[in-house]
Amino acid sequence: MVVMGIILALAVLMFGILFFRLHTLPERLAHKSQKVQFEIVAVLGLIALFTHMHIFWIIGLLLALIELPDFSTPLNRLVGSVEKIADERPGSGSLGMPPDTVAGAARLEEAAATPFHIHDAPGLGDGRATSLISPAIDQTSRSGLDHA
Repeated sequence: MVVMGIILALAVLMFGILFFRLHTLPERLAHKSQKVQFEIVAVLGLIALFTHMHIFWIIGLLLALIELPDFSTPLNRLVGSVEKIADERPGSGSLGMPPDTVAGAARLEEAAATPFHIHDAPGLGDGRATSLISPAIDQTSRSGLDHA
């Protein structure tokens, strides 16, 4: 009876190890080949483990076996070419620069600071639409637009 208990315990332990090794197969495959989608495969494996829905394991296995195309290299080359056309140093685009260093920012701030009213323009009505166009809105127009 003791021998059968030991054999049963070893059989259950070996079956559990085999199950978990088989269950982590997609994650190990994705990790060995340094796939970009490794984390997605790992999450799908955990979802399959805890929900007992085998479709997640199958999706993870397929993602581990598929090589996703590299979109970043052609896009980086395209950006580099556009920067060369624009006579800029590669990687010095205005996206990472603060707004006060972009060319013409001072002129834009100056233009925004000057009040503009529609009745200042020749032949454009009595100025009722001033609050929709002008940064300098008078208080009577503002009180009417508070609820809008």
